[in-house]
Amino acid sequence: MESRCREERQARNESQADLAEAVGVSRQTINAIERDRYDPSLELAFKLADHFDCAIEELFNPGLNGTEEF
Repeated sequence: MESRCREERQARNESQADLAEAVGVSRQTINAIERDRYDPSLELAFKLADHFDCAIEELFNPGLNGTEEF
C-alpha cells in the first residue's frame, strides 16, 4: 500500500523514532511503512492519520487527487 507517511513526517521535521513513539510502534515499523514494505493495521492507519491530522485516504492512497467520491 503506497503511503505519504514519509512526506508528512518530513514536513513536520519529525524523525522516524519520534513518529514511532507518538503512535506506539517501533521505528522499524515506520521505516517499513514508508518504504511500502508493510501495510499497517487499520488501528495503526487511524493513529497515523490522526497524528498527521488527515483522512486515511489522503495518507494511504496518494493517487487520489481529491476529485473522486467514495
